[in-house]
Amino acid sequence: MAVLTEEQSMLKDAAKSWVQEKSPVSAFRKVRDSGVELGYDAKAWNEMAEMGWAGVIVPEEYGGSNFGYLSLGLILEETGRTLTASPLLASALGAASALILGGSDAQKSEWLPKIAEGAVIATLAVDEGPHHHPEKVATEFKGGKLTGKKTFVLEGMAANLLVVSAKGPDGIGLYLVKADDAGVKRQRLHLADSRGAANIEFSGAAAEPLSGGAATLEKTLDRARAGVAAEMLGAATQAFETTLDYLKTRVQFGQVIGSFQALQHRAAKMFTDLELSRSAVEAALTAIDNDSPDVAELVSLAKAKMGDTFHLVSNEMVQMHGGIGMTDAHDAGFYLKRARAAEAAFGNQAFHRDRYARIQGY
Repeated sequence: MAVLTEEQSMLKDAAKSWVQEKSPVSAFRKVRDSGVELGYDAKAWNEMAEMGWAGVIVPEEYGGSNFGYLSLGLILEETGRTLTASPLLASALGAASALILGGSDAQKSEWLPKIAEGAVIATLAVDEGPHHHPEKVATEFKGGKLTGKKTFVLEGMAANLLVVSAKGPDGIGLYLVKADDAGVKRQRLHLADSRGAANIEFSGAAAEPLSGGAATLEKTLDRARAGVAAEMLGAATQAFETTLDYLKTRVQFGQVIGSFQALQHRAAKMFTDLELSRSAVEAALTAIDNDSPDVAELVSLAKAKMGDTFHLVSNEMVQMHGGIGMTDAHDAGFYLKRARAAEAAFGNQAFHRDRYARIQGY
């Protein structure tokens, strides 16, 4: 496990207290049942922004705290525990990273303070098909205008600013597009995990390029991938702990079901996988903070391992809870659905195993 600073420990404790008090799973259930278009509670997001969470990775000169990616990962882990839906991943991590890495001084000055205070919600618009293939880009930037389509854009309906990948004069790069531009058309998607997402079409939308081209895109995506993995770690950990509590209290055949050796073995498997996954996720976040040369390798390792682990734990949560685990009245289904959506976000296990192997030279 990563050795946390005093500030990081305080941040983690504050996040844990807030999600338990203000954003339990029951709060997510209310958002789901309300059918709100944004896919999250705007009031809860405002509270998160007021606590400074939206500016954790933003440099101090642009209104943030510059606490780094491991610190933001600790917050995402806690929000993942209660399945808290918010723009934290899309805006405060994904889009903010793109601006930090490739934005000009003017672009940073215009957008980062607004993102840090939660006044503007930004997001990445990268994929153009059902699967994550960032290198397959048909969207074009020509004459200051953007034309093309993007699919499964996280927080796509809520976003004020879109960071879009497109083919330009010098190859693939990232471009800033205001979501209220006349050339932007959004279609709300209804995903299994009930989070906010949209398909977006660009028809001559005004766009500004970020610097760095494909390198900035890849670095930005790696930061988003590590963030998703951190959130998945929190959700998988909570799913395991909830299941473990059930094994200790549910009585069948005259004894607590946790006394059955077969279930003990399955619980031990989940525990060891979670510990390995935690090490991988924290290593990836720490590597980003240290600007290590092996960031891509560690991020793909973390996302692939965390995907496998969350898949396993969410399945076991439903099965070990028996009949009640199959009902919507229980929270188990929420964790299973979130697992499937998070696995696909920014590359599933197959994508990252292949990427890891290529980085290793295989």
